Amino acid sequence: MIHKRKLKAVPRGIGMTSQGTRDRLVQRLRNNGIKDENVLKAIAQVPRHEFVDEALSSRAYEDTALPIGLSQTISQPWVVAKMTEAILDAGSPEKVLEVGTGSGYQAAILASLVSKVFTVERIEELLKLARRRFHKLGMHNIYTRYADGHLGWPSQAPFDGIIVTAAATGIPPELVSQLRVGGVLVAPVERGGMQRLLSIRRTEEGYDEEDLGGVIFVPMLSGLT
Repeated sequence: MIHKRKLKAVPRGIGMTSQGTRDRLVQRLRNNGIKDENVLKAIAQVPRHEFVDEALSSRAYEDTALPIGLSQTISQPWVVAKMTEAILDAGSPEKVLEVGTGSGYQAAILASLVSKVFTVERIEELLKLARRRFHKLGMHNIYTRYADGHLGWPSQAPFDGIIVTAAATGIPPELVSQLRVGGVLVAPVERGGMQRLLSIRRTEEGYDEEDLGGVIFVPMLSGLT
């Protein structure tokens, strides 16, 4: 079951942050292969300009990654949509883990579609900003943790889906182990000097892997800052 959640009322935006601008982004995503209408509706509903610095708000609905400080970025909307679509392909996820909160935008998209989102961030300053945004938007089904994302969130496992928003050097076994059987992990993984977006479905015997294409993400790092 897809859980559609209404956000707390926030200014709708004008000019380059208006609903019309958001709708044009959604049409671009649809033209570029995003098919899940629930994902597209979430992209239209969640105000991406609330997740970037005000100086960049006029670019919030471009289909591009943008800097959020501390050498991190908010992901390209197409990538956010593709990763979310892959998670929903697992069936009807109720409980999803995100590794790498960043700006909070990916978690907000997920929270508009599933019952509970657990998100882990290793950069405390980013996590504090994301928490404020979640509160402003009334997203009370997002649970946050300041921790090393390599470890996941074992006490809340198993998860129906896991999204990793930084590139790992290999498939993280600690995270796969926190998936329920049948659950899906979506992550950028370094392969042959390139990054590939992988969808990894846990099975009784191990896991099955699907390559969703090339991507560019910041590296997945250990430790807290």
